[in-house]
Formats: sequence, C-alpha cells, structure tokens
Amino acid sequence: MAVIFPRWSNWIFPIVFGLVGPVVTVAVISGVWYWVSPEFTDVGYQPEQPVAYSHKLHAGELGIDCRYCHNTVEQGAAAAVPPPATCMNCHKVIKADSEKLTLVREAAAGGDALVWNRVHLFPDYAYFDHSVHVSATIGCVECHGRVDQMVKVTQAEPLSMRFCLACHKDPGPNLRPHSELTNMAWTPEDSPEFDPHASGRFPDPPQHCGGCHR
Repeated sequence: MAVIFPRWSNWIFPIVFGLVGPVVTVAVISGVWYWVSPEFTDVGYQPEQPVAYSHKLHAGELGIDCRYCHNTVEQGAAAAVPPPATCMNCHKVIKADSEKLTLVREAAAGGDALVWNRVHLFPDYAYFDHSVHVSATIGCVECHGRVDQMVKVTQAEPLSMRFCLACHKDPGPNLRPHSELTNMAWTPEDSPEFDPHASGRFPDPPQHCGGCHR
C-alpha cells in the first residue's frame, strides 16, 4: 500500500495541539481578560459635561484648592460636586455675562439643576471613603491623576481591586505631608524631612474582603 503522508507529518498533531494550541488559547484569554478589565474599559473615560469647566484653568493656572469645590472630602465618604452657588462666588464678578456660564447662572437663580456626568464610577459593591484616605494623607493625584493639567477631566487610573490592593499593601509611596494633599506637582524630593514610616503616621489599611465589600 502506497504511503500517502510522509513520516514527518506524524508531528503535525502533537505540535498543533501540544504547542500552538495552548499558546493561542493563552493569548486569546489574556486579550479578552485585558479588554474587559478596568485598565481598558475605564482608563481614559471622558464624558461630556453640561458646562465646559476646565480644571487646568481653575486648579492649575489659578491654583484653586480642590477642597474649595469638593468641600466634603475631609469629612465625608463622597467628594461633593459644588452647587452653582459656589461657582457664582467668583463668577458674579468674573466673566459674569459669559454665554458659557448661562446654565450656571440659571441654576443658581433657581432654574433647572446642573446635572454633571460622573467621571470616576466606583462600583456599588465596593465601599470607598474619601475622608479616610485624606486623613491618611493620600494625595488626590494618586487616584485622580494630574487633574490640574486636564481641560476635560479624564479617568487616569483603573480604580480596580488590583489598583486599590497595591496601595493597601504598601501605602508608603503614596503618602505625603498633609499640607501637600492637593499639590499635584509634589514629589518626595520636595519634602526630604517627611518620613511616611514615622511612628503614628503610617496607616494600616485593610487587605481583607470586608474592608471594601461590606
């Protein structure tokens, strides 16, 4: 009987199913895993807002402290979105007649409320308290990125369980002097005397499930 397949063809199936198959399978699973992860789906999220508000101008060039507008971050779990009245503290004098601020003026005068679109959508099944992190001297920039350089706020970090746990396991690199909480340009070299591991200063964040999933 004539030989149809050469002897070397006996290696085709072992190579395909023993080597190529697993490599392709791992590649596909890894790709899908990344495509559905917060690193891919959330980082870069930049929704449109009802009013074009530039953090680069207000927080960056003008140097307005984050806590002037988000005035609950030191006492509450959520960072408050400022009401139109807060905006009008300045804009009743500065650019008071600007067309870009029409919705702000109308809302401050009792018209329809401004509905801002959230950028950082923390999942409902996880608990996060801004005041705890601010008290532990975690700077705003660690989670929100260089907002002072953003004309339109964009999500800079995935805010995933992996991201949070990395900090909870080793918070030291993310700590800073309390006076520099909202200074997004601060680096450890700016405060060489600061020691995050000093007695009574270093936090002990939870790493168990109940710390965030309550």
